[in-house]
Amino acid sequence: MADILVIDDEPDVRDSIETVLQRSGHSVRTAANALDGIALCRANAPDLMITDIVMPKGHGFEAITQVRADFPAVRIIAISGGGNFQAAQYQPEAVTTSAYLAAAGRFGADAVLPKPFDREELLAVVERVLGTPRHGRPN
Repeated sequence: MADILVIDDEPDVRDSIETVLQRSGHSVRTAANALDGIALCRANAPDLMITDIVMPKGHGFEAITQVRADFPAVRIIAISGGGNFQAAQYQPEAVTTSAYLAAAGRFGADAVLPKPFDREELLAVVERVLGTPRHGRPN
């Protein structure tokens, strides 16, 4: 199975994704922010990186850009719920989840997945992305 890096600042989301992927036979490493995720990639490039977009200490666009530049064969899935806004902090004019994910595709993500998603949706996107050779690299 694949070596997968999951980057998400929300511990519950990160842990849930890790559990689902491990139960499916994948090796999973995690990071709580883009900067730590990039460092993990540089230490040992994964087959697949799943990254949230809206995070402190480096956003997902930074992770996508850096990993795509340094490791073009790594496949990337961007996930986003548009950020965690409390009712008092909600801003109707704020960028939508779909806009974040569309931008992630332009930055180099192979696939996008809006939060919340369920186990089956996650595994289907992971399988599809891992089944797609990148830059002539066979599976």
